[in-house]
Amino acid sequence: MFLKNIAQYKIILGSNSPRRRELLSGLDIAYETLSLPEDIDESYPENLWKEEIPVFLSKLKARAYADYLKDDNLLITADTIVWIDGKVYGKPKNEEDAKEILRSLSGKKHEVITGVCLTTKTKQEAFFTTSIVTFAQLDEEEIDYYVVKYKPYDKAGAYGVQEWIGYIGVEHLEGSFYNVMGLPVRLLYKKLKEF
Repeated sequence: MFLKNIAQYKIILGSNSPRRRELLSGLDIAYETLSLPEDIDESYPENLWKEEIPVFLSKLKARAYADYLKDDNLLITADTIVWIDGKVYGKPKNEEDAKEILRSLSGKKHEVITGVCLTTKTKQEAFFTTSIVTFAQLDEEEIDYYVVKYKPYDKAGAYGVQEWIGYIGVEHLEGSFYNVMGLPVRLLYKKLKEF
């Protein structure tokens, strides 16, 4: 019904993220999932700034699928970062790293930036969106509880806004809530309509 302009494509979500799958499913678009290759190098040039990082990484992920893409495929890849005080936070390396990241976000505003890349055999478009999240002051007990119980090692900034920490920690959010979850679905829908 919707998105007739891309009806000729088979939509593929290139992601290991269950949240991205859940969010894309919410658009009522038929799609298949391809897991990201385990050995993909997600490093980026040090001179990249803020939104350039997730856009670069979403394109990098798209390249990892180049050999699998067929003529009628439209691939969606995405990457999310947290940005605060001129520093980027991706996924935490371990429990202590996750706690350290949450200490850095506690009582402050940070930006959540998601880059998305739409790729076919003949065309590629990348875009991003930013949400601003204000965290309450978190105490050590709250940080420990969240990290030990929820193990947020697959989440940029070491937290899921839709989990316990979001309920007790997020004081204010400007922009897309779904972007903070990992996929700016309203903007993605708009870009798919224009593709």
